[in-house]
Amino acid sequence: MTIGPLRHEDVRRCAELERELFPGDDPWSENAFHAELDHGNYYVAASLPDGQLIGYAGLAVAGREPFLEASVHTIAVAPAFQGSGIGTTLLRTLLIRADEVHAPVFLEVRTDNVRAIALYLAHGFEKLGLRRRYYQPSGADAYTMGRPAQNLTEDDSA
Repeated sequence: MTIGPLRHEDVRRCAELERELFPGDDPWSENAFHAELDHGNYYVAASLPDGQLIGYAGLAVAGREPFLEASVHTIAVAPAFQGSGIGTTLLRTLLIRADEVHAPVFLEVRTDNVRAIALYLAHGFEKLGLRRRYYQPSGADAYTMGRPAQNLTEDDSA
């Protein structure tokens, strides 16, 4: 598996995975992915050696230094590859980007997504609040989670 920039050519596959992974909610459309890429947000793709996209993740950084903050917009892994460490690799890639600009990171996660919550807790996130009926149209609740800004040392970035 390789991690690289998400490209406009990947968007169709992302939208397919969205429909498969989030059928009870409002899956992102191709237009939504194109808009995220056009806006300059940081998106990465996980691909097999043959080029098949099997996961993706996105991060937005907003504000002005020294008051930047980052938001994880999405992390998704194709069902056949879940549990194999791809989500962890995608999250770590996003966190490296946030750490480069010393930004705290925030996200929302379904309260019933035990695997994702455990992943975030293991990477320094904590539950900050609850957003009732956040996901639509299912009405599922979400936790807001956050991770403080990390200060990289020279050894960390090598």
